[in-house]
Amino acid sequence: MRSTGPITLNLPHFSGATRKLILVHLASFFGFLVLGWAARDIAHLLTAYTVLVPQAVFHGYIWQLLTYIFLPIGLLGMIFALLSLWFLGVWMEGTFGSRRLVELYLFTAAGAGLLASAICYTHIFGLRQDLATLGPWPAVMGLMTAFASLMGDSEMYVFFVIKMKAKYAVAIFILLQLATVIQGGDRLGALAELCGALCGWLYFKFAPTRGFVFGASERYFGLRNGYYRWKRRRAARKFEVYMRKQNRVVKFDEEGRYIAPDDERRDPRDRKWMN
Repeated sequence: MRSTGPITLNLPHFSGATRKLILVHLASFFGFLVLGWAARDIAHLLTAYTVLVPQAVFHGYIWQLLTYIFLPIGLLGMIFALLSLWFLGVWMEGTFGSRRLVELYLFTAAGAGLLASAICYTHIFGLRQDLATLGPWPAVMGLMTAFASLMGDSEMYVFFVIKMKAKYAVAIFILLQLATVIQGGDRLGALAELCGALCGWLYFKFAPTRGFVFGASERYFGLRNGYYRWKRRRAARKFEVYMRKQNRVVKFDEEGRYIAPDDERRDPRDRKWMN
């Protein structure tokens, strides 16, 4: 059962997929911190290949759609982002499971990066394809929007201080990022967060009940099994034709399974053979 109470300041359990995501972010943060101190040129080169740049994405650097969220931002922004991931991730993982949490997080990051990169080519509000952005906020915004769309009347703490309903809190964040896109500042970063919010809403609006990965695997195995059944029926028809040319009659059922003559003559109401 889903809880409808507020997300309080009591720290939830630090475990599961939420802990792994946070630890990856922390490892990246301190790794780039040390690398920037020990080998600044290498740190700049690595950042250039992993930060989200729309122009680079559409020239083949598609890994940037995932790598950019794991690059470090300012200390205060990183703290708030990871705390938000902690609180919202624990709720999402406890409600839908670890696999759907990771799927939502990565789907939101990739979807936000791709959509924001495409919008940059319209040059609306001064956006350009050579801009760059990084940090986990687009994916965190996806978690916030997913939570608000499912538990909109539940209360949460904005900046861990002001308590309000989740749907109003998310609306305020969206308006702030929209103002940034229009007025100036980190336009691409704000646009990516808006796209992340949209992707989080779309995920729980249209994704299969058990997630995209499970649905895709079920579809794949269904197609594969259907192909094998078709091959078996086709082979059975060819074998029937071959045996008729040899003046022998063999029969197969609609699934391509061989029907023995004794089974064909047996009375279906006769249960003696079951002893």
